[in-house]
Amino acid sequence: MRRRRRPVAMPEADLMEHLRSTVWGPAEFVGLPPRWLAAKGLLVGCVGAGAIVGNTVVGAWYGISWLADGEGGLVCAAALALYLRVIRAGQALIGITAALGVCLALQAPQAAVSLVLAERGRAESVVVTSVEGGPGAVSGRGRFLCSVAGRDGEPLKVHIWRGCERSTRPGDELAVVYDSKGHVPPRGIEAGMPQSGLLRDLGGWAGALAAGSAVAVLRSYRLSRATSAPDDGPASAVGL
Repeated sequence: MRRRRRPVAMPEADLMEHLRSTVWGPAEFVGLPPRWLAAKGLLVGCVGAGAIVGNTVVGAWYGISWLADGEGGLVCAAALALYLRVIRAGQALIGITAALGVCLALQAPQAAVSLVLAERGRAESVVVTSVEGGPGAVSGRGRFLCSVAGRDGEPLKVHIWRGCERSTRPGDELAVVYDSKGHVPPRGIEAGMPQSGLLRDLGGWAGALAAGSAVAVLRSYRLSRATSAPDDGPASAVGL
């Protein structure tokens, strides 16, 4: 008489659970996350985003070139990703957070220049000496670039593209805003362009980074660490 074979336990369920835990984080809590964990996630996200932006603003304000160029922000983004790796957050969330951190660090320099010029910039008129670029140009992203000189005839070391248009000719005047301490390069003033646009965009990137970091911290929670943390409720099942 043939014996009935016992059903073989399928390892797929364990494998999928392992992958879910590794990729997105285990999130081993029931219902809402503990309050202390939510506070920790928000703190990590806000500190990470604030460090990236703050480094760049400080660099632009005090003329520290490597901070003003965003290099310090990239270091902060790498440190944030490393911290999430140390607490064993989900790999996908670490990758998303790292990408958002890099984007924020690359966006921060221009916004920092706008902030410095808004706080202590002074507007002056300059004279156009030559115009180059345009839609067919290889460099300058298709923009028209104006070489300009001050009232004293001293040429500026940077090209001005804001306010420099197809109709601009040598001898025309453009409005340029200077940093009174010379820590950031001068920038043209373009009519109808809101100066707060870059700052709003930067706020969006910072908010996305803070939210991504907070979610990564929340989903990194494991029952093996529950004994060393405050107990805000039952934690005997795996959350969503």
